Amino acid sequence: MKKEDAYMSSKTDQTDRTPAAIYARVSSDRQDVDLSVSAQLRALRDYADKNDYVIVREFVDEAESGRVMNRPDFQKMIDEAKRADVPFKEILVWKFSRFTRKREHAVVLKSQLRRKGLRVVSITEQAEDTPTGRLMEGIIETIDEYYSENLATEVLRGMREAASRGFWVAPMAPYGYRKVKVQDGPKERPTLEPDPETNGIVKRMFDLAESRKGMLKIARILNDEGIASPRGKLWNKMSIHNILNNEAYLGTLVWGNNAKDGVDPIRVEKAFPSTVTRTQFDRVNRIMRSRAPKNTHPRRVGSTFLLSGLVKCYRCKRALSGRYSSRGTFPYYVCHSFVKREPGSCDSPRVDARQFEELVVGLIRSNVLTEGNIRGLIDIVDEQMDDVAGDERKRLETIESELADVRSRLDRLYDLVETTTEFNMAHFADRIQDHKERKERLESAAEGARAVLAQRRAVLDDVNTITAYAEDMSRFLQKSDMPERRAFIETFVKEIELLPDNAVVRYSVPLPDDSLIPGKKVQEIPLNGSVVSSVNGSPPDLTGPIFPQWTAGNHRRLRSVRRFGRALPLQRVRPPRRRRETRSARLLSLSPHPLRPTPARQGPT
Repeated sequence: MKKEDAYMSSKTDQTDRTPAAIYARVSSDRQDVDLSVSAQLRALRDYADKNDYVIVREFVDEAESGRVMNRPDFQKMIDEAKRADVPFKEILVWKFSRFTRKREHAVVLKSQLRRKGLRVVSITEQAEDTPTGRLMEGIIETIDEYYSENLATEVLRGMREAASRGFWVAPMAPYGYRKVKVQDGPKERPTLEPDPETNGIVKRMFDLAESRKGMLKIARILNDEGIASPRGKLWNKMSIHNILNNEAYLGTLVWGNNAKDGVDPIRVEKAFPSTVTRTQFDRVNRIMRSRAPKNTHPRRVGSTFLLSGLVKCYRCKRALSGRYSSRGTFPYYVCHSFVKREPGSCDSPRVDARQFEELVVGLIRSNVLTEGNIRGLIDIVDEQMDDVAGDERKRLETIESELADVRSRLDRLYDLVETTTEFNMAHFADRIQDHKERKERLESAAEGARAVLAQRRAVLDDVNTITAYAEDMSRFLQKSDMPERRAFIETFVKEIELLPDNAVVRYSVPLPDDSLIPGKKVQEIPLNGSVVSSVNGSPPDLTGPIFPQWTAGNHRRLRSVRRFGRALPLQRVRPPRRRRETRSARLLSLSPHPLRPTPARQGPT
């Protein structure tokens, strides 16, 4: 808070008085009376009046720490002191600690002010502008800094102790709670109790999330009902997520999660009344984790192998790599450790990729795409469509109500135009046009809502329909694009562990009652010789080292397999081109040369 000419002395002759600025600061709004802003300003004004100062500026910072420099009025004062036409020559403070509590800040700032001919004066800690006075001033500032740091340590220790006893030491209460004071010996300490106005909203959020409503959907519902967020703004996905993920609604106090000293946070169970049960909280968080996007390695996303990232080695627990043989005709899975090191480092078998993928797809068709499971999936879809239909029905009712209101307004405007002789036609035309445009928008929205309701399907109890639906899903699993097929498999299969003679398939959910292994999540499948190709018994085009000596053409051919799923034609290996003989060399070989005897001609025998 800056006040221009806030206080002027009552004396008429001010020509010989020193112009000064006064600065007052409190660390919080809960200070003792003698540390309050009004008490400091009163003492500074009395000191200025008695010591021939004229106050030309007043700067006040409330609830600001003296260990930081970015205090609003403090920065204004320093900026004004750096000007060429600075209006004051001295800065009066109640104590040096009001100016700053950091020794290095004090040294730098006072040195800068001294070069401008300005001085900081404490009215309660006298220090003359001499070497001895500056030494005394430095000692005082060092003591102030020690006091501030020691006070911060003691405050943190006290807050940690209070938190360990279940008291709420954070400045703000979570949404749905309010802070209340309870007696703790001679002192009163804060704790939490449910806020009757907002606690029910939090319970409703958890109920909506438990019914598998998304966070954006929950935020939209609250915003449509005009319920404000804790900051008085609209709800968004992050604000809903923070509430659904906050253990405070279990009655658990957690303090010190962001501690910089590495100390473990404090957790106190049942520190205050809970809003939701542990069962509901865990169920909601499981739903949130299942919907969270998963980070996938780019090579797994762009792979042409259906089971990339799912097949793991039983020995080293690493994912198997999908590779092609030297000619690019035989796809197979092989342990990544074996590829990166040398033969013998891992005895996991190589498996024919196409046969192994067909085997896994067959298991999913027989275990997952069963009549009972499909019926359950259809029931889930039917329930979700019931929810959508209910929301759309409410939306349609609201739209029709607004549409009736707009039509009524238009009718009244038309009646007014017909019955009034003197009126502003431009004004009426604008209002009529606005209502017409709003009417068209509402009619379009109503048509969309009716279309959604028209698509509502009944529960599919027909066995033939369910069988056809299962066949459609099987066809999708066989003929759709690679990313879609992989996403479909990852929905049901968590991991496939490859052993020397068999494979262990771990499903994400228990299998239905009409599957081969009802109620189980793990299935072992034997691998025959046509699927498994061990290191010692490889197919013809896998013999030799895992990294053969590729030619440049074969490198290019293998890259085409990985990129396009097909190989380029094999390149012919041309013989080395014969070097062209120059004309001079040819003539030299035909003409006699002094250093090379000409071969004697032999006549016919």
